[in-house]
Amino acid sequence: MTDIVLWGLLLTAALGFWRVVVGPTIPDRIVAADTLSTLLTTFIVLLGLRFRNAVFLDIALAFAVLSFADVLIMAKYFEHGELHR
Repeated sequence: MTDIVLWGLLLTAALGFWRVVVGPTIPDRIVAADTLSTLLTTFIVLLGLRFRNAVFLDIALAFAVLSFADVLIMAKYFEHGELHR
């Protein structure tokens, strides 16, 4: 059952990546990148459950924090055009 969910998440992540690349506007791409990071965090957690290894949970937590900061940086950059203000 976990394998089916993992494949479904990979398919959904591929569609999200397509939206990041092709997205018609910058806000669409930022939202797609945020969604993609959430999907990949969930994927890493499910891999941890699948392999019964708690290290994956630590990696998922670090990835979630970094992806949250990444989305904030992207939003600020595209809103103001620079980051040092």
